[in-house]
Amino acid sequence: MTASTTAHMTARIMLLVAHTGRDDAVKAAHHVAELLRAAGVGVRLLASEQDALGIPDSTVVDPDGDPAAGAEMVIVLGGDGTLLRAAEVARPAAVPVVGINLGHVGFLAEAEPDRLEATIDHVLRGDYTVERRMTLDVTVTSGGQQVYSGWALNETSVEKANRQRMVELIAEVDGRPLSRWGCDGVVAATPTGSTAYAFSAGGPVV
Repeated sequence: MTASTTAHMTARIMLLVAHTGRDDAVKAAHHVAELLRAAGVGVRLLASEQDALGIPDSTVVDPDGDPAAGAEMVIVLGGDGTLLRAAEVARPAAVPVVGINLGHVGFLAEAEPDRLEATIDHVLRGDYTVERRMTLDVTVTSGGQQVYSGWALNETSVEKANRQRMVELIAEVDGRPLSRWGCDGVVAATPTGSTAYAFSAGGPVV
């Protein structure tokens, strides 16, 4: 390796996000941090998790900023809720997320606890493939005025406000009416979300 190529190399950084309310997740976060540091990889933590995790020699970032910017990956230790929270953190910087399930179902996670070291080894060697997931852009308007804008990894729903009455909904595709329903509400799910619904209900996973 020449000096010029060495000069242009940048240090690798991983952002750790963990379920700080679970002792096993905190313990696993410490273990992952040790594995990363041993390989010369920098460890970054969210300021909101710093005290609970207490991992030394880590960089602390503001979760309200763009904490994943410049990181190679967000490593998540917890269940689906933790992974969804990490996706919010990773999305602005378009950084991939890998989840190690320390929750109950862990549908969104990539690996189980017994594969923790093997998963980190693959990450350190760069032996992984990034799978892109569809998301939903959500805009809510009322009286011609936009009142909300956001996004969803799993699903978004339109629900009735009055429990005693049904809501009348029209679904359109590219501005053209598709169908009309009188109902309690409609859920629009991504492939990730719809598969999770089927899985949770004990149905077939397609």
